[in-house]
Amino acid sequence: MNSCAGEFESYLRLKSKPLAVKMLKVGETEPEDAIRPLRDWGHHLSLCQAFSRSRRQGETIALFKEDHWCFEPVLCYGLAEPPSYFLEGHNRYPDTAKTLEAGSRWAHIVPKFAPHEYAGIVSAPLESASFQPDVIILYCDPSQLTQIMVAVNWIDGNDVTSQLSGHAACVYAVVPVMQNNQFQIAIPCMGDRSNALAQDDEMIFSLPAGKAKDLTEAFKFLEDNGRGYPIKYSLAPEHSLSKSYAKIGRMMGMDLPQDS
Repeated sequence: MNSCAGEFESYLRLKSKPLAVKMLKVGETEPEDAIRPLRDWGHHLSLCQAFSRSRRQGETIALFKEDHWCFEPVLCYGLAEPPSYFLEGHNRYPDTAKTLEAGSRWAHIVPKFAPHEYAGIVSAPLESASFQPDVIILYCDPSQLTQIMVAVNWIDGNDVTSQLSGHAACVYAVVPVMQNNQFQIAIPCMGDRSNALAQDDEMIFSLPAGKAKDLTEAFKFLEDNGRGYPIKYSLAPEHSLSKSYAKIGRMMGMDLPQDS
């Protein structure tokens, strides 16, 4: 897993370190090198801030219930039972939901682990993680995400179907990946942007750790066959087409030269 970090950074020219994330089950302790914010720093931390410190400053950080400042990952990771007040919609209404019913709908559809299976979460740079991650998270720009999507299609022809939200990025980047064992796209939420330095051009791509080798194999193939990143630009009219593009176009009656 550690070696995959360099491949991700090299093939995608990432601006911050790929993240390794592991959910800690009840009774499981944090890695020896992990910082516990309340114990070691004397203050709480929002999970998006822990992710930011891991990917920007190279720190391994573990958060249990007592370390968290934002309640959404505590609730959605199953570290506590969701209170009825949350399920009724008061988390979103009236600030970011038109009605209490709309707030309640979001409270019910936001991805969640079952309560009390997990006790905490640990994040670290993938390159130096001392643990086997469950999820790898890449903060990328839209152009890099395009390259990732091409690589995903190369593996098995499938697209990525994601549940997108402007809320709780730390939840959407982790929970569906583990529940479905599938790739996931997420959007940095307001908290990630305002409190954890996520940039205007950043998106989030998450993958099960077990699929990392498939993805790096795809990146290598694309690189070796002239389709690596950064993407080459051309505004020329009647630009060059691959042989398969031109052939299929001619089959459909398009006006394309035979030597394309």
